[in-house]
Amino acid sequence: MNYQALAKQVLTIEKEAIQGVSDRLDEQFDASIKTLLSALQKKGKIVVIGIGKSGNIGHKIAATFNSTGATAVVLNSQNALHGDLGIISDGDVILAMSYSGETIELLDILPHIKRFDVNIIALTGNPDSTLAKHADHLLNSEVEQEACPLNLAPTSSSTAMLALGDALAMVLLNARGFNADDFAKFHPGGSLGRILLTKVDDIMRGHNRMAILKPTSTVHEALKAMSDKKSGACVITNNDSTLLGIFTHGDFVRAFQNNPALGEQSLSTVMTQNPIQISSGELAMSALKVLEKHAIDDVIVVDNKNQPIGLIDSQDFARNRLY
Repeated sequence: MNYQALAKQVLTIEKEAIQGVSDRLDEQFDASIKTLLSALQKKGKIVVIGIGKSGNIGHKIAATFNSTGATAVVLNSQNALHGDLGIISDGDVILAMSYSGETIELLDILPHIKRFDVNIIALTGNPDSTLAKHADHLLNSEVEQEACPLNLAPTSSSTAMLALGDALAMVLLNARGFNADDFAKFHPGGSLGRILLTKVDDIMRGHNRMAILKPTSTVHEALKAMSDKKSGACVITNNDSTLLGIFTHGDFVRAFQNNPALGEQSLSTVMTQNPIQISSGELAMSALKVLEKHAIDDVIVVDNKNQPIGLIDSQDFARNRLY
């Protein structure tokens, strides 16, 4: 038995299932996005309902909506008739999920849901089902076959449903103009929160930890200043304290190979003018991208007067657990 071949077959079937859903997207998807957008703008919410595997997928879709600022809750259909219908309010949107569209538990509460002033979006693989007929909008998640060799266990059907839910959430995100700063508000913890919330000012080495010299200083003086500050670079400024250049340990090593008497030269002859810089207030990850793009180890942080106020070393990201 070739396990890898079987695994690739499963992934191929699921890939084709998602492609099929993509090919069938129509104006119903557009209408669903507009309905969701309108409800959220009026302070409504998305109520996700599903049974079995659809319910499991529903929890993930609701979590994705919430993480992108679209308020969503999951309604347990088994408890809905015993008080949980109170979670629904007029103006909400119901995302009802059932691959067959004939799930009894869901159909039993459908008449009660329709008593509210809500719109129902059906996410189903059966466009002729009872659920589809009672919905305001239909999203077709039909697949040709399950990835299960018995064609029984929900696999490609649940994958297609999840992908369609992700498509809803991501298009809705774009429609609402949701950006990285908004995203950060909902992810304050863990490494993701640190990455999104940390500014360059939070991790930079301030004036007291910077080697700052004038262009008339010698290379010897620069090396001593870098050693004293435990820094791999020194910043060179003009008389008005604006940024002029940078000189790094790497610059010294490269230049020393050709000129052993380098130490007595002034920094003006060896520094890099107009060095790469980043503005105060930007995200730390922006600084990381700058380092990677230009293949450098240090970037200077400047204020709105182009005066250096900090230095970020590539090692500072690991120290602050920003990966």
